[in-house]
Amino acid sequence: MPNEIRIEFHESLDKVRDDVVRLGAMTVETIGRGTAALLDRDLHAAQVLIDHDDAIDVLAIDVEERCYELLALQQPMAGDLRFLVCSLRVVSELERSADLMVNICKAARRIYDVAIDPRVRGLIEDMSLEAAALTRKAIDAYAERDEGLAAALDDIDDRLDELQTAFIEAVFTTHDTTRMNLRSAVQLALIGRYYERIGDHAVNIGERVTYMVTGWLPEHVAVAREALRRGGTPGSPGPVVTE
Repeated sequence: MPNEIRIEFHESLDKVRDDVVRLGAMTVETIGRGTAALLDRDLHAAQVLIDHDDAIDVLAIDVEERCYELLALQQPMAGDLRFLVCSLRVVSELERSADLMVNICKAARRIYDVAIDPRVRGLIEDMSLEAAALTRKAIDAYAERDEGLAAALDDIDDRLDELQTAFIEAVFTTHDTTRMNLRSAVQLALIGRYYERIGDHAVNIGERVTYMVTGWLPEHVAVAREALRRGGTPGSPGPVVTE
């Protein structure tokens, strides 16, 4: 009986992993579809994507509830515990990325009557491709427990950051030279920020994958520094200073 329970437990973990990967694929798909709706000024496609976000939310909630159930009933330890904690965080990051594409589609509705400058359009396409690629790599790192790929995501994200900076400059150059109204320029600037945030969520997934594999998080460096400041040693809270 104990072996059967253990087998069932690991099958449940595999199902969680598979559904997180499926959620990732759905999120990547929304990036391409949302960008197409924006650039094509397709109000119907934008609304379809906004409505489709409910399916992503339903899957995210289902995975989260199963993770909580496994944590409560199976009391996993070590690697299995880190996997479930990591999966909860990955689900949250993916759901937020999908929400950002909903924001982009809502912004697209506000500027559907605005002709987007060719350079601005090109940068939107580039940001979309980078955001989708980063999210896909983050999910690959999670599915394959690839610590090296997870660690590389922060450096890969630099490209998206550079594109977003160039995009903002292009938007306000267009505003100055073609007299694009300020409302439209602000909406486009927000769209650029949303793509950049999707990259940040991918980097966050990478950090959680590193934690899943090694038990280490970037915040642990801050913990060690704070312990030293307070007169303790890394890994200990140190003495509490009161006034």
